[in-house]
Amino acid sequence: MHPQMEMIPCAIVRGGTSKGIFLKEVDLPSDPERRDAVIRAVFGSPDLRQIDGLGGADVLTSKLAIIGPSSRADCDIDYTFGQVSFETAFIDYRGNCGNISAAVGGFAIDEGMVRAVEPMTTVRIHLTNCGRVLTAEVPVVGGRAAVDGDFVIDGCPGSGARVTLDWSDVTGSITGRLLPTGNLKDTLEVDGRKYTVSIVDAGNPLVFVHAASIGMVGTESPAEIEGNGALMALIERMRGRAAVLCGLVERPEEASTRSPYNPFFAIVSEPAPYLAINGKEIAAGDVDLVSRLLFMLRMHKTYPITGTVCTGAACRIPGTVAWEVLGERGRSAPSILIGHPSGVVPVEAKGGVVDGVPKIERLGVYRTARRIMDGYAYVRKGVF
Repeated sequence: MHPQMEMIPCAIVRGGTSKGIFLKEVDLPSDPERRDAVIRAVFGSPDLRQIDGLGGADVLTSKLAIIGPSSRADCDIDYTFGQVSFETAFIDYRGNCGNISAAVGGFAIDEGMVRAVEPMTTVRIHLTNCGRVLTAEVPVVGGRAAVDGDFVIDGCPGSGARVTLDWSDVTGSITGRLLPTGNLKDTLEVDGRKYTVSIVDAGNPLVFVHAASIGMVGTESPAEIEGNGALMALIERMRGRAAVLCGLVERPEEASTRSPYNPFFAIVSEPAPYLAINGKEIAAGDVDLVSRLLFMLRMHKTYPITGTVCTGAACRIPGTVAWEVLGERGRSAPSILIGHPSGVVPVEAKGGVVDGVPKIERLGVYRTARRIMDGYAYVRKGVF
């Protein structure tokens, strides 16, 4: 033991197309302020390079998972997600991350927190951020979460064992309603112009806007979008107004600091061919709609799984912006193929309108995951 530092057990784990630091609840201070100070030190935040910690200096790799014994009788474990900012001393716990969630069940199995059952272990995960339940089906080999397999996801090299996630319990999980405003469409007024959007909450709340309405084609790359300062400013002003409608902030300008994670912002358009950022050619017939998604004031290089399930839900509600751009195949097929900057992600989506009320019955996605390393993070004693 170093006389000036404490050792915090941790693991670096990939879940889907994201990577996070996994910590056990028992190894962290119980006081929330001290806990967050320790976590920021582990990540090296705030710092744009996170050079003095384990964070990856990217919104997709500065993610946190805190795992503990379940506080609910109907679940196996508790899982708290945090998006750790590298720009400010802030950890956003007001949301979910589906990609990191894909690794939670396997982590719990490998740590002996959930009994391994071959060939498949079902793990019921209490999402403490929203109080809902996520069910993960994790393949198991030799008492451990399987790693090798032939399942491939765009945005992650190689293949792996397929993890199935059922998100059907997460509708309205952040705002309390599938349609936070009660409307299929809302109008946002920014700089004297009006924009039509749909706001849907399933996994995380999303603002859906048609690409053409903000001067886009819809197949632009993240770099092209982020390189357009005026467009990024417009998107954030729109997102701020939507955050007010969702009840997440009181004033639009507060969204950038008080609610940078939610709502997500999805720019959707009809099926169209495009070249993915990894060089893969996407044909119009390979997707049911095209989407570009922004969160944490950055463009997502793939597509977040909570964004995936929310997009699936929105596509099953006639009259939303997402439903309007959905191709014919996606309207009748059990799954919807979402075209994103790195390729395509499918989502099982079942639902519709019952007695005038939108209902979602099934939201299923598939991911791969694996532990990359584990050991100890050294944190200065002064942080404690």
